[in-house]
Amino acid sequence: MNYIDTHCHLDGEEFAEDRDAVVQRAREAGCTQVFLPAIDLKSCQSVLDTCARYPDFCRPMLGLHPEEVRADWREQLAAIKELLTSAISHQPSVLAIGEVGLDYYWSRESEQEQLLAFEEQVRWSVETRLPLMIHCRKAQNEMVAILKKYADRLPGGVFHCFTGNEQEALQLLEFPRFVLGIGGVLTFKKSHLPETLPAVVPLDRIVLETDAPYMAPVPMRGQRNESAFIRHVIIRLADAYGVSEEEICRYTNENVARVFDI
Repeated sequence: MNYIDTHCHLDGEEFAEDRDAVVQRAREAGCTQVFLPAIDLKSCQSVLDTCARYPDFCRPMLGLHPEEVRADWREQLAAIKELLTSAISHQPSVLAIGEVGLDYYWSRESEQEQLLAFEEQVRWSVETRLPLMIHCRKAQNEMVAILKKYADRLPGGVFHCFTGNEQEALQLLEFPRFVLGIGGVLTFKKSHLPETLPAVVPLDRIVLETDAPYMAPVPMRGQRNESAFIRHVIIRLADAYGVSEEEICRYTNENVARVFDI
């Protein structure tokens, strides 16, 4: 059973003490690749450094996370863009623009700045032909409005950590080159995803992710999440769709190859 973790913060301090062991456990569990999203300028460098340490296993994504949009967001974006331009030609080459998006969960205080920062990074995707890794909380309508402006020119991407209802899923599926990132939330007791996903989301529109170290799946909930734990998500997805675990892996791996052009 081989799979890909499309969203893991393996560069984070949470893994500083045992990163090699985490990678080894992931490999032993069947994880063949891990994609690392940056959240700000500092993490862009730590993501690149971590991917250079595991060049056959980790791939970098560079961007400014909406929760990291501060007063200096323009300067941060300019520096990230410069780093992105330089890193695209290196190995392992940059895989996507991310983690970018909108987040109004806690506050709408930086709403306008987030909108501007997100749209600029959407334009990067158009320019570079790199897909987007999109984070969105309490802002789907605003996010969709921006993406529609560039829909015909965007190469595609992932709506990371999808937890929405059928209507929200259908709205996102209107972007044909995008897929939904599914992780540990699927396994939570109160999650409606086991019913929502098979009802409206075809298997060719899903990829697997952890968002490690966050949101560990049941029965690991409460622990630090890691890529090896995706097997619990695969088991739950297979049960929800009524297919084998191998079929889930086959579909999601093919979807990753298509979206990320690898």
